[in-house]
Amino acid sequence: MNVYLVPLLCAHVLGDFLLQPDWMAGEKKRRMGILLLHAGLHGVLAYLLLQQWGWWRLALGIALIHALIDFTKSWIKTGPSLFLMDQAAHLLVIFVISIMLKNGLPGQRITGLGLMMMITGFVSAVWGAGHFIRCVADRLCEENKDLKAALGKGLKNGGSLIGKLERALIFLLVFMGQPGGVGFLIAAKSIIRFEEAKKQPLAEYVLIGTLWSFGLAMAIAAFAKYSLGLN
Repeated sequence: MNVYLVPLLCAHVLGDFLLQPDWMAGEKKRRMGILLLHAGLHGVLAYLLLQQWGWWRLALGIALIHALIDFTKSWIKTGPSLFLMDQAAHLLVIFVISIMLKNGLPGQRITGLGLMMMITGFVSAVWGAGHFIRCVADRLCEENKDLKAALGKGLKNGGSLIGKLERALIFLLVFMGQPGGVGFLIAAKSIIRFEEAKKQPLAEYVLIGTLWSFGLAMAIAAFAKYSLGLN
């Protein structure tokens, strides 16, 4: 794998998912200062993880391109499709930059690539997939007006925390070579959600979220494991 691709991917998922709180995601659409702060964080992360201390102009370019993509996105209605298009645009830029670096001037040796790949996979599975699933859930609630009322009141951010924990467990199970343990998680969640399964709208809502959550976590974990040559 292109050695420059891993740190750039790691910097992106850390900056876009782990280190971007909800308030920043909302405010950067309205306040240029917050947008530049978010983009600047991406530039700093890329600079630190690339470990090429003379390439500060590259880090600045990454920050500016990220700001431009996010600024363009702010004019479009949010939803699952927008999330995918936004991430696809960022990833395309990362791939192009990594190829340009590989074919350009030689840099210093980058250490910790394996750890960066694991972090990239874990953060993508736990936090990145969660952002997409939240977009899907919000869209379902918009299209089905009675669904939100039927969901009732639970713990604040309870569903989000449960999703993160289940995807983290799935990621670890796949990495440990124990994918059969995912079946136990499915069975446990089915028992806990038994009462909700009796109501069709809630059952379908939970099933859609669960399939996305489990499917994305397993796919990302398998890809990260494959990238590390651990198959």
